[in-house]
Amino acid sequence: MKNHLFRDRAPITEAGWEEIEKEAKRTLHALLAARRVVDFRGPLGWGASDVELGRADPIASPPSADQVQARLRRIQPLVELRIPFEMSRSELDAIDRGARDPDLDSVTAAAREIAIAEDRAIFHGYEAAQIAGICEVQAGKAVPLGGSHADYPDAVAAALKALRDEGVEGPFAVVLSEQLYKDLTARTDGGYPILSHVQRLIDGDVHAAPGLDGGLVISLRGGDFELTVGQDFSIGYLDHDSERVRLYIEESFTFLVLSAQAAIPLNTGGATKGKR
Repeated sequence: MKNHLFRDRAPITEAGWEEIEKEAKRTLHALLAARRVVDFRGPLGWGASDVELGRADPIASPPSADQVQARLRRIQPLVELRIPFEMSRSELDAIDRGARDPDLDSVTAAAREIAIAEDRAIFHGYEAAQIAGICEVQAGKAVPLGGSHADYPDAVAAALKALRDEGVEGPFAVVLSEQLYKDLTARTDGGYPILSHVQRLIDGDVHAAPGLDGGLVISLRGGDFELTVGQDFSIGYLDHDSERVRLYIEESFTFLVLSAQAAIPLNTGGATKGKR
């Protein structure tokens, strides 16, 4: 266990931690979409604070040393995200007695919220954390999805052409907002699922992303977008009383757009940046 999480102070047994961890991991795995389409670096540990950018800016010379040239190296700091939640002690007791239907809704809700926060930072940016998002930097290249679901394959084809015209190679993936993905799975064109049309165009996967507005066509060739994680999602302890145990899910990360031209947003016309 990680000391800074203070899990050893929580009145939670091994069985309780196992159920909490299992539910959090299940939810995170189902919801995290950006990690499926960008490069992942880490986890580097809680002590990691920044990413070196390999660049430096000239600054004023040191005092009384006018002939000394100085440069300040650029770094990108990692941001820490934390979502608190509570567990009922009676429910934890039920887990210890072998309950097979524990109420883990609070764990699910916290995991969902932090997963969406990470994805929104990657897709739409997070100015306070000095993160530029993929859709944010490529907003001027966005392809409109059109007024009908039947137009979506044409929009994806247009985005693929724009990527290839820039010399961007595949394989490619498509990421869609949660609602768009649900809609496409239920729509057909001449009896053929529209989602299957899209999958055939990219010869790859289409991912649902609750943290995305609109859609995105992105190259998976690598080296274009990098997510750096210090501490990966971890559950820590805050405090407790006779009825409740207060916990949290926490992570630290940052994101770099290295080659913006490797992705094209798909715009529904009503998307917002949604910065957090």
